[in-house]
Amino acid sequence: MGYRVAVVGATGAVGHEMLTTLAERNFPADDVVALASERSAGQQVSFGEEKTLKVQNLDTYDFKGIDIALFSPGAKVSAVHAPRAGKAGAVVIDNTSQFRMDPDVPLIVPEVNPQAIAGYTKRNIIANPNCSTIQMVVALKPLHDRFKIKRVIVSTYQSVSGAGKEGMDELFSQTRGIYVNDTPTKEVFTKQIAFNVIPHIDMFMDDGSTKEEWKMRVETKKILDPAIEVFATCVRVPVFVGHAEAITIETEKPIDENEARNILQNAPGVTVVDHRAAEGYVTPQECAGEDAVYISRIRKDPTVKNGLAFWCVADNLRKGAALNAVQIAETLIQSHLRKAA
Repeated sequence: MGYRVAVVGATGAVGHEMLTTLAERNFPADDVVALASERSAGQQVSFGEEKTLKVQNLDTYDFKGIDIALFSPGAKVSAVHAPRAGKAGAVVIDNTSQFRMDPDVPLIVPEVNPQAIAGYTKRNIIANPNCSTIQMVVALKPLHDRFKIKRVIVSTYQSVSGAGKEGMDELFSQTRGIYVNDTPTKEVFTKQIAFNVIPHIDMFMDDGSTKEEWKMRVETKKILDPAIEVFATCVRVPVFVGHAEAITIETEKPIDENEARNILQNAPGVTVVDHRAAEGYVTPQECAGEDAVYISRIRKDPTVKNGLAFWCVADNLRKGAALNAVQIAETLIQSHLRKAA
């Protein structure tokens, strides 16, 4: 006996990836429903290689009978419809920022804190963390267990797909336009993104940080350990898919580079590609379409007593969003929603 699953925001980049991931992983669903805004209702979306689903109107959809609802429609839409779905009996796994810091909503990365999923019963909602946080904590967790991380300094190189299809379209149109001497137009990003980098993701806060940088700090504390200090600089780069991060950690216990490499090589969800030679590392272009969090450039940081630096790359639409949400659903049904055969 399978589950009834709804995918909300099915016509967006992450919604499309959620449907693809459910199909690829053979998620035990008897029925999958695609939902989006009224203007998208009636469209067809792909589910696996051969099946298509007709998009239904989220505003009028009755969630009664749905077991799991994967949400990625934007925070304002989730704020209205996720509680409605939860009250109807569905367990919502929400990919937006709306519920991440709600104390009654668990914030989950299955490789890091699967035990916290049990807290979903308070609101019938589980939050999917920010894409840049997800890949970082997957790498930090095994190192924290062994060496106890005190401090993290991270600089991100985030692809335009983090801003959705519109961000990808803007990079494409600007790049094409520059080659024919058209003046780039800006709609999604605050400055030209083609052939440029922008040290600004989400709104600015009073202390000079952006909200994306704040998210990485507070989400890491909630997921991994409230004692860890995180300082982030988040940058948008002209890459279509795949986020990269340069991470430096300081630990309480002495940290050995070779031991850290061995720990990461055996960590769930992590693939180490670290050869000190040309092409001996992974870039965003190579991780697109892949499930793993890739770690390269592992080396000692000699400027602090117990320091280590490394390069971390992942597909932000997969592990940074859709895959993590589906893995949460898989963990949920294994531990909490198991149905009788």
